[in-house]
Amino acid sequence: MTTTTTSPLAIEFCGMSFATPLVLLSGCVGFGEEYTRVKGFSNREAGAVCLKGTTLEPRLGNLPHRIYETPDGMLNAIGLQNPGVDKVVNDILPTLDFSETRFIANVSGSTVEEYGEVTRRFDDSPIDAIEINISCPNVKEGGVAFGNDPDMSARVVEACRAATNKPLITKLSPNQTNIAENARRCIEAGTDGFAVINTLMGMAIDIESRSPIIGNNQGGLSGQAIKPVALLKVHQVYQVCRDHGIPIIGQGGITTAEDALEFLIAGASAVGIGTALFYDPLVCGKINAGITDYLQRHELNSVAQLTGTLTLNAPRQTPNRCGC
Repeated sequence: MTTTTTSPLAIEFCGMSFATPLVLLSGCVGFGEEYTRVKGFSNREAGAVCLKGTTLEPRLGNLPHRIYETPDGMLNAIGLQNPGVDKVVNDILPTLDFSETRFIANVSGSTVEEYGEVTRRFDDSPIDAIEINISCPNVKEGGVAFGNDPDMSARVVEACRAATNKPLITKLSPNQTNIAENARRCIEAGTDGFAVINTLMGMAIDIESRSPIIGNNQGGLSGQAIKPVALLKVHQVYQVCRDHGIPIIGQGGITTAEDALEFLIAGASAVGIGTALFYDPLVCGKINAGITDYLQRHELNSVAQLTGTLTLNAPRQTPNRCGC
């Protein structure tokens, strides 16, 4: 009789089996093939790969500059450059090795109808799941308006839900008043999971020309600089998700195993790796090893046992200077 040993890193996410809790984030790995050219890199070290944002028609994206390094982070304003959904489905997906990992499409659009149509075209494809990008901060139309308005967010999710039975993962914007309320509305509309968070909006200025460095004037800030914000947003969204069994991909500044563990404890079931890949393409192996070591030291059988285990400090009042 043969017994099968399940890796402590393996998780279930929206009905999909991930070999590890790591997810390579959309926009950071092209259409799943870019980093495979790096010696020592393997998609097998990630539980899933999110493909580049895809629209109905091809897009050239924004004018340069599109990327700028900032203290502990990076601004980007690519503008959803992509060859269009038909090219992705017909020419790119057949080249991917689905035995290596799960592949998740990233859907974007400038109208609710476009989101639904792009989702419909991915529905008849081997893609494993669909991420709804309602929160892209570096396109002039759609994008931010959808992600920052709970009503619009719900409408987009409803349109995508009607177009597919594949798992839907909604990518939430941090640039909004009440992210938990937005999450609640998206759950009611039919989302199966969340990616928390997308980039924060930011700017960099060339003091000599007195103009923005980014051609789009503003862009999305990612990297370690946004990690504290991302952790709080994951915790807030988890308060809504836990009673509904809705899992979260926590993301924003994860560069080490310790970072990943913080997001899992805050409420994430999986963790997204993005900006860190730009300066260390082999970071996934290191993070997986660090998580495994932590599980062994704490005698845990599965990384899933960490999700949502945060214990908040008891509130207390500090006396003011008059002793009151």
